[in-house]
Amino acid sequence: MSAKRALVVDDSKSARAFLARMLERYEIEVDTAESAEQAIDFLTRGRPDVIFMDHLMPGMDGFQAVQSIKNNPQTATIPIMMYTSQEGELYLGQARALGAIGVLPKQIKPADVSKVLYDLKLVADRRTGETSAFAPFTVVAPTIANAGSEQGADDPASTAELAAMVAADHPPFTPLSPLAPELRAVIENTIRTELAEMRRSIAATADAEADRLVAEVRAALPSPVIPPPVRPNPFGWIAASLALSTALLLGWLWRQESTQRAELETRFATLQAQRVSPPDKLLAAGAAKNNPAVAASDDSGNAATDDAAGTSFTTLAPITEYVPFGEVPLAGARLDGMRTLLERLAARDFNGVIEVITYAGRFCLVGSNTEGYKLAPESTPQSKCDLVGNPPYDALSPAARQSMAFANLAAEYRKSSAGALDVRVESGDLRSLEATYPAIDEQLSAGQWNKVATANNRIEIRLRPAT
Repeated sequence: MSAKRALVVDDSKSARAFLARMLERYEIEVDTAESAEQAIDFLTRGRPDVIFMDHLMPGMDGFQAVQSIKNNPQTATIPIMMYTSQEGELYLGQARALGAIGVLPKQIKPADVSKVLYDLKLVADRRTGETSAFAPFTVVAPTIANAGSEQGADDPASTAELAAMVAADHPPFTPLSPLAPELRAVIENTIRTELAEMRRSIAATADAEADRLVAEVRAALPSPVIPPPVRPNPFGWIAASLALSTALLLGWLWRQESTQRAELETRFATLQAQRVSPPDKLLAAGAAKNNPAVAASDDSGNAATDDAAGTSFTTLAPITEYVPFGEVPLAGARLDGMRTLLERLAARDFNGVIEVITYAGRFCLVGSNTEGYKLAPESTPQSKCDLVGNPPYDALSPAARQSMAFANLAAEYRKSSAGALDVRVESGDLRSLEATYPAIDEQLSAGQWNKVATANNRIEIRLRPAT
């Protein structure tokens, strides 16, 4: 029989090792992946019998990974078991709705793993009946006194005759001898096996807990700079030189970080300043930049000539609008700006497609699926975020990122222009960034990360004139 295989997906090295040790006790070969993207890439080359999927991971989270695997006909039949700190019937319902078979706690126990493997028929149930080493016996010989009472206690001949018959059919009872060597060997071997499994389980649990505690302590405490001890010896100047070099290096690193932070804040401030410009002003600025003829048009937005207006449509750079966290991209002030833009385009007899592409920023959030997510406080370390991305209930589909008023506005202009003005809403590639996310380290805060996420949480408007 071919060996069973399992795929463990978790960004924590200690958690992967802990679960792998449990599965290997059942003679199951274990493959591991430290991200959802790496797991999906692995499934193109191999096919495990079961997948244990963590929920909160950098990049694609566990729910998105389950949805991607179940949408692929090649991997849709692989059972997936979520294991996470998330709890509650709501989370379990969401996991099962996406295709997971269940949810295990993050502090997983051997009994939980055993039950999952038994339910999936990946291991044989050890509780099946076996031939018992103990053979039952039944004592059927009645006592002579009882026999005499039935035949008649006053008849000595009958009593003696009955006693002789019983002695002939049932020899005297011989007490059981001490345990046979074979039986003792079976019992001792079973006990040794169970004790070895208990020791492995306790050792694996202790190792995982120790790794987790060490990781949490390291994340909570800043890296101390321990100066070399000052000793009254002839080589004291060496120690002083090393301390000075260390201080200079730390000062240079701090200055580099401060410079990068200042550049990032300056860039963010520039992007925020651009955000306040309504779409019709951005349209005029883009057209004037690429076509001097349009720059001569008046403030009302009327083009100087039809030829100049037509040329500006083909050369106009994309219009970018930035969306704060939690707001519907195509609503509010952005809806008013789109209404003004459509009025100007209709007045210029524009014929073509207005592409509205929405891009979602990956925010540092705290909270849960049951209580909802919100932006983490600015001083929170980025590594302490409960979720980096968008909440599962914040759908990224084009329909979910526009208000009903925007949909009605687009339909109204499409109908009034007989299809000449066609507004199309699309979801942009998350890898297309307006600002690059900073490298993750212990000094990075949630406020720094979310500034970049806000710059990437945007919409872009492109004009596609009909050819």
